[in-house]
Amino acid sequence: MKMSAKGRYAVMAMCDLAGHRTGRPVALADIAERQDISLSYLEQLFAKLRRGGLVNSVRGPGGGYLLARPAEEMPVSDIIMAVDEPVRATRCSPGQPFGCRDNAAQCMTHDLWEELSNQIYLYLASVTLADVIEGRIGLSSVEPRVPGAEMKETLVTS
Repeated sequence: MKMSAKGRYAVMAMCDLAGHRTGRPVALADIAERQDISLSYLEQLFAKLRRGGLVNSVRGPGGGYLLARPAEEMPVSDIIMAVDEPVRATRCSPGQPFGCRDNAAQCMTHDLWEELSNQIYLYLASVTLADVIEGRIGLSSVEPRVPGAEMKETLVTS
């Protein structure tokens, strides 16, 4: 599964905005240059982010955008949802009474992909802009369980 450019660019731009907190508005042209994103595309994204209540705009000379709330209180999921990017791994549209197959049935793996979508959303809801810009994203300290690892360990020590 791959997230669209819209969601990725919105998160990149919001991280840039959060990372340049000076108390003054940040111009979209500056974000566009730093993140190598088209200015016209950012204007479209920030219109949606503003309507979603995630940023405030300041007009006039020295204008630009400010975060509407602290980075510590802004989950990444809010950003993705504000730019109309539902997190889903199924081919079916959310809320449809029928599935993605030609006969309108759900495929055999529908529940698997639906749960993956739910887990991705829960993860993105647990990560804030502050987590991203402060580098608190990384591998868990929990060792991944590899099937058969216990057997290998037993064979090596025997």
